Amino acid sequence: MELTTLWFIFIAFLFVGYFVLEGFDFGVGMLVGIFAKNDKERRVLINTIGPVWDGNEVWLIVAGGAMFAAFPEWYATLFSGFYLPLFLILIALIVRGVAFEYRGTRDEQQWKDRWDWMIIIGSFVPALLWGVAFANIVRGVPIDASGEYVGGFFNLLNPYALLGGLVTLSVFLVHGALFVALKTAGDIRERAHVFAQRCGLVAGVLAVAFIVWTGLSHGDAVVWVIGVLGAAAFVAAMLASYAQRDGWAFTGTFLAIGLVVTMLFVALFPEVMPSTVDPAYGLTVEGASSTPYTLKIMTWSAVVFLPIVIGYQIWSYWVFRKRISTENMPADAH
Repeated sequence: MELTTLWFIFIAFLFVGYFVLEGFDFGVGMLVGIFAKNDKERRVLINTIGPVWDGNEVWLIVAGGAMFAAFPEWYATLFSGFYLPLFLILIALIVRGVAFEYRGTRDEQQWKDRWDWMIIIGSFVPALLWGVAFANIVRGVPIDASGEYVGGFFNLLNPYALLGGLVTLSVFLVHGALFVALKTAGDIRERAHVFAQRCGLVAGVLAVAFIVWTGLSHGDAVVWVIGVLGAAAFVAAMLASYAQRDGWAFTGTFLAIGLVVTMLFVALFPEVMPSTVDPAYGLTVEGASSTPYTLKIMTWSAVVFLPIVIGYQIWSYWVFRKRISTENMPADAH
């Protein structure tokens, strides 16, 4: 296998990991404003992701770094053309991270409420815009003969991309609700099941529409198979939720998100940024890659360090695996 193809697969793997892990804590962040009735319940929701949210973001940092090093032309075109949405995502992630740390520094409820809104908004914005961004990457954007983006912001707000944004937003909400059901006990767990089942109907319809559109426009048999498996995993997650099988339900949405993101990368390959101006202007894995020597050094580094990072993250999830409830939240806790 060519190193360029190997690194395309590796970057796809990193983004799959990012979406399946960060997806549920985006969902939990948005749910803070949907069904938490009081401050103690909001603390329960936040504590379900408290030990892991920052580790989940490492996948994005590594994916961005790998893209920059392995495919510098892809990185340059993507970040120049998608500057505004990616900037909004970055600001949202910063605000969200600060909110997690600062909401408990003062006792006033008004202070906590303001930071809770930052958590909600900081989760909503990337949950929506990541779908818009990736749908545009697969659909193609205006790129000229020199590999530069020549469109405007509103070129990114096309029907396919907006549908992609609604899919990630709704599916992340379901994913987050099922994670809450897996990690909590009592009334919050029951409410999480009800929300996941209701929101799951909407998310399922949107996701199927997106999969079909992708298959008809950009796919072959492999893309269709992966998309159908993703839809089947989502249906299985909903059935498991109705049966109160929290672990299987969360595993179902975990697989569904991973399969749909994989479908997008398979539909994209061997291009990394298709051009809507002229197909010949699109960036490919070969044309956008670094030198073979650079890719070789990066490959050995990934072989050494990636298992360590994955092992540590698995260990952290195992350590914080127990359920929590409002009974675990002392009255004087922040």
